Amino acid sequence: MIVMKFGGSSVADASRLRHVAGIVKSQLTKKPVLVLSAMGDTTDHLLEAANLALKQGKVDIKNIEKLHQDTVKALKLSSAQKEIAGLLDELTRLLSGIALIRELTPRTKDYLVSFGERLSVRIAAAYLKSIGMNSRAFDAFDLGFVSNSNYTQAELLKESWDLIPEKILPQIKGNVLPVVTGFIAKDEKGSITTLGRGGSDLSATMIAAACKAEEIQVWKDVDGILTADPRIVKNARPVQHVTYEEAAELAYFGAQVLHPRAMLPCMKTGTPVLVKNSYNIEAPGTRIESASASAKKSPPVRAITSKHKVTLVDIVSTRMLGQYGFLAEVFSVFAKHSISIDMVATSEVSVSLTLDTAYDLAEVKKELSKIAHIEVKTGKAIVTIIGNVKRSSEILSRTFRICQLLGVPVQMISQGASKVNISFIVNDTEAAETVNALHMDFFDSLDK
Repeated sequence: MIVMKFGGSSVADASRLRHVAGIVKSQLTKKPVLVLSAMGDTTDHLLEAANLALKQGKVDIKNIEKLHQDTVKALKLSSAQKEIAGLLDELTRLLSGIALIRELTPRTKDYLVSFGERLSVRIAAAYLKSIGMNSRAFDAFDLGFVSNSNYTQAELLKESWDLIPEKILPQIKGNVLPVVTGFIAKDEKGSITTLGRGGSDLSATMIAAACKAEEIQVWKDVDGILTADPRIVKNARPVQHVTYEEAAELAYFGAQVLHPRAMLPCMKTGTPVLVKNSYNIEAPGTRIESASASAKKSPPVRAITSKHKVTLVDIVSTRMLGQYGFLAEVFSVFAKHSISIDMVATSEVSVSLTLDTAYDLAEVKKELSKIAHIEVKTGKAIVTIIGNVKRSSEILSRTFRICQLLGVPVQMISQGASKVNISFIVNDTEAAETVNALHMDFFDSLDK
């Protein structure tokens, strides 16, 4: 058994669904389970429709209706028309309720956005069935996906680990091709929930891990994880193998391929993840697996990424040297204001840390000024190098040499606890040049 997950751009319209069907058909002998996102921009259109109902009291689902009805018509799925029309009617009633009471709670919002995935799997399953595959559409909450009630960012409960294989494996044994909604679940009260960022990928990895699948294939619109952002480095190339830890660090620091939380189920069971491009199926993609499985001879650096619009905060204690509790107080202030910290570098009397620029730090500065001097610097970027921890001295030496040659001052440096990442701060305006020069030094030399 394998799990195949297709994102929104991979199932964007009738032609993309035909293409996906060809990919699935070529792997039928591996007993696939499909997990699908909403088609194209449907989730955005649902949120736009909700906003229109909320602000202006109007109900308009023309964009959503047109895409799905046009797809049904193009694929000649008369058998699915009634079910699709029923879901669109249900969506219209929900939006009418939002327009009437002018209220959109997190629970209602989750119910609203669930229509994207629910429409997607029904159209895809009907099409696969029409061309000879024994497919069947399932809502994830009917296959053991039980979550807490933290609407819009729900977490799956432990019992899902037992319920999912209990529900899915009999379908596989019965030669059914399950087509499952990503992103959604139900809480114990029976309300629909969504799994937040990376939710569709998490749905797929959870099925793969819980059912002990041979592998999970995540089909995107890129050739896997790249050595750098191709918008910054023109000759970035796919990375063939990375560990779970390396992939998580890359995702956190800007490589938008797989969200770190989506990899947690596979990290727990050691299930390999293969990231493939549905627009370029011949590309080998990137295999994400345990450190032991990927311990092949490799260059010192796997990939280089950057995160922009970063704020650097320098905090220096005004207390006596050696007084305990300084760091605890600093972090408690940020926690109190629900501010997430990216990078940290500390000494006995000072701490430097980075945040997203989006945060308002007025109250934080006011509270911290009682115990420290605070300096806030905006317009920064984090450059992150993911590499082999055993060669960290070589990586650091080459990195500082490049920065020195460029005349780029390194304003802060941190090596993550995972030991696979080295991150440092530069001015946002210098980040692209720095990433390009590092990529040339670490990767282009391999081609010579």
